[in-house]
Amino acid sequence: MSKEYNVAILGATGAVGTRMIQQLEQSTIPVKSLKLLASSRSAGKQLQFKGQPITVEEATPDAFNGVDLVLSSAGGSVSKKLLPEAVKRGAVCVDNTSAFRMEPDVPLVVPEVNEEALKNHHGIVANPNCSTIQMVVALEPIRQAFGLKQVIVSTYQAASGAGQSALNELKHEAQDYLDGKDIQEDAQILPTKGDKKHYPLAFNLLPQIDVFEADDYSHEEWKMIHETKKIMLNDMDAGDIKVTATCVRVPVLIAHGESVYFTVDDPTVTVDQLREVLQGAPGVTLQDDPAHQVYPQPLNAVGKRDTFVGRLRADAENPGSFNMWVVADNLLKGAAWNTVENAECLVKDGLF
Repeated sequence: MSKEYNVAILGATGAVGTRMIQQLEQSTIPVKSLKLLASSRSAGKQLQFKGQPITVEEATPDAFNGVDLVLSSAGGSVSKKLLPEAVKRGAVCVDNTSAFRMEPDVPLVVPEVNEEALKNHHGIVANPNCSTIQMVVALEPIRQAFGLKQVIVSTYQAASGAGQSALNELKHEAQDYLDGKDIQEDAQILPTKGDKKHYPLAFNLLPQIDVFEADDYSHEEWKMIHETKKIMLNDMDAGDIKVTATCVRVPVLIAHGESVYFTVDDPTVTVDQLREVLQGAPGVTLQDDPAHQVYPQPLNAVGKRDTFVGRLRADAENPGSFNMWVVADNLLKGAAWNTVENAECLVKDGLF
């Protein structure tokens, strides 16, 4: 009889946590028991797993006693505090926060790209940033076939990437704007709660996600640059692939879009060759038929696990360079599903 696992979801009541429950229900992981953990404010609530009610418990170190697997999305400070406690008690943790992503001994894993890195875990596996995940899923099959020299990405990121409160704020602002009200005072969260000023997202674009670094890149842009290098090359500062990013928050509820410009090693590569490689790539759905206006759209990606790729075209001025448009549900492939998928791989590969 195959082993069954005692699983805990940390941050179970959040937008990603509730989706982790749904993805776990649909996964191949044999679950013996499930604990739902959250802050003391949420303790006592009831959520469903496979039709059965489970009462949410307060997340404390001792809550991880007897747990084999932790799926976590409760914020970086909570992960920093509690996941080492879970590891001490024998659990393997897959963390969806930024807490451990750049730790040299913590694998940063997208299963379609670098599943083998899971073998190097020491109790914690990190989920990359949502915008990075969908980009590397689309780029990795191209890199494997034709090499990859440079990536220039501009993102169009949904409000849900900043949490449920940002999603609610966008809806409130949109209604107030349509009612003829001044929405400047509505803004309390975006572009990022930790910065001094806040601006409305409704009917607007915000070219800031997270705080600005000393070089005037936002931290989100920094993450895309260095996470891509760590995932693909196992070195966050590797120079073999040059990456730059501009990250923009857009008034979309769920699912990020990305305009990705990339240069391959082989200047003779054609768009048809790229399509052929992407057509069978794991986790990719190709939607690329401009003649019939077929291309990825955020509305159509919501609730789906795949990364959608379209608008593939060559840069006529620079042989070996191409553009593509990439869309994925940031709460699923960008968070909950990638977390559960990593856990599935840990089970499949016997890495507990």
